[in-house]
Amino acid sequence: MAGLTPIAPDAVPPREDCVLRDMLEDRARTHPERDCIRFWHGRERAPEVWSYGELLDRVRARACALAQAGIRQGAHVLCWMGNGPDLLVTWFAINYLGAVYIPLNTAARGQSLAQILDNADARLMIAHPTLVARLREIDHGALRDVLTVAGDGEPTAIAGLTIAPLRDPVGIDETALALEAPIRPFDVQAVMYTSGTTGAPKGVLFTYIQHYTMGPEAIEAIGPDDCCMIAGPIFHCGSTLYVHASLARSATMAMIPEFRTGDFWQAIRDTGSTVVLLLGVMANFLLKAPADAKDRDHPLAKVYIVPFGEDAPRFRARFGAALYTVYNMTEIASPLIAGPGIGEDGNDAGLAGMPRAPFELRIVDENDIPVASGGIGELVIRSHRPWALFAGYYRNPQATAESMRNGWFHTGDAFRRDDQGRYFFVDRIKDVIRRRGENISSFALEAEITAHPAVREAVAVAVASDETEDDVLAIVTPVEGKTIDAAELVAFLAERVPHFMVPRYIRVTRDLPKTASGKLQKHALRHDGVTPDTFDRDAAGIRLKRERLS
Repeated sequence: MAGLTPIAPDAVPPREDCVLRDMLEDRARTHPERDCIRFWHGRERAPEVWSYGELLDRVRARACALAQAGIRQGAHVLCWMGNGPDLLVTWFAINYLGAVYIPLNTAARGQSLAQILDNADARLMIAHPTLVARLREIDHGALRDVLTVAGDGEPTAIAGLTIAPLRDPVGIDETALALEAPIRPFDVQAVMYTSGTTGAPKGVLFTYIQHYTMGPEAIEAIGPDDCCMIAGPIFHCGSTLYVHASLARSATMAMIPEFRTGDFWQAIRDTGSTVVLLLGVMANFLLKAPADAKDRDHPLAKVYIVPFGEDAPRFRARFGAALYTVYNMTEIASPLIAGPGIGEDGNDAGLAGMPRAPFELRIVDENDIPVASGGIGELVIRSHRPWALFAGYYRNPQATAESMRNGWFHTGDAFRRDDQGRYFFVDRIKDVIRRRGENISSFALEAEITAHPAVREAVAVAVASDETEDDVLAIVTPVEGKTIDAAELVAFLAERVPHFMVPRYIRVTRDLPKTASGKLQKHALRHDGVTPDTFDRDAAGIRLKRERLS
């Protein structure tokens, strides 16, 4: 593994491959002039490039500023801004001091934001000025001080908070940067709050070992000659793991402010990016864009698609990159990986990968009893490496105990395993739809719906049936410049899926509710249910033919 010291599945990694402060100092000492990060700011500007040496200098200056604000080893620090130089440097500076990084979703507001502030035990927040006004009407928990980075908009005073600009010092105060004790691999690096798609956000205690196991050790496609594009927000572990992997493997990173379909390939070309992770929905957006003569005019050679849906193989065929996938969530550490070469036999839809050495996996029923081979059940995980899984939910022992019952972490995901030992994602257990005795995977149905050329995104949820169990509601968004005819979509699906999977209800909308990390908020759509503008195929008199055996 390029740049890493190989270790056993049950071993603790060395600090220079794991602890962020040690990793930054080691790489800056080893190759100070090598490009570390290329920030893409748009089509009209050349990327902003920092070397490993320059990055360390900037991190140390920002760490001095935080130390002057009273931050010490072990302190919790909230960080609220979007992708870019300030977010990266602030995150690294927090960890450089041995403090705990607590990133906030830029979409956070209202009660869900207040719940995080109440739970986080953080006195200081570093924020973009345009976001600070959202603190006005909510409780602040332990928060007392807000330092704002450069940006448009100056917030007015907010009762109970001291708000001031963050200024990095010109000189470095080595005394301020001294640690009380060395940062250990099993110390908490971050508290990552879950997206809150099913309830109040939970703060995942995230150790340096977990980040190492999740990123640098698992993402083997990144080498020292690669440039890894960070296409998602680094307040989400799905992107922070790629930052860690790039640093640990002495590669170059690139970063865009946010994913935009129309800018993606230009950013890839401008930064020379060779590796990227795309959420399945991002890959689908790129596939829905009109074909272009430049579709293969790019340096991108290796693409992780998560989850690996039915359309993923078309990405390889059109854009020419080798495909990979990884299964992960904030509480675990990439226990399943696959690639390259996936998506070539047509049987890989839903593939999550093969188990990695540090982990033991089972597929179990509701009583944690393993299901028969090929059966569907909940994926549960435990690790042979200490602290490779999360260290619990912060100040939430009940949720921690529930998730780790019987000594296994319960993912809440329905899986199956084939006779080759490959694991396949079926659905979130709470998202499985039950209709007339049949279980319907919303994940599989959504893949079929988005195969329609006019559909950009799709969500399938259960709604109450007039009879028993559930009916299926599909909420879809159109490709730009196209319209969706609900009756025609029903006919399209009737030729592709079993009759019981064809949605009774279809609603066309311009946007779907998501967190800023791209997760669909299905609970909001389930709550809305069947609205007056929803198409009902039963009311329209559409009857589906069922094939009957003679």
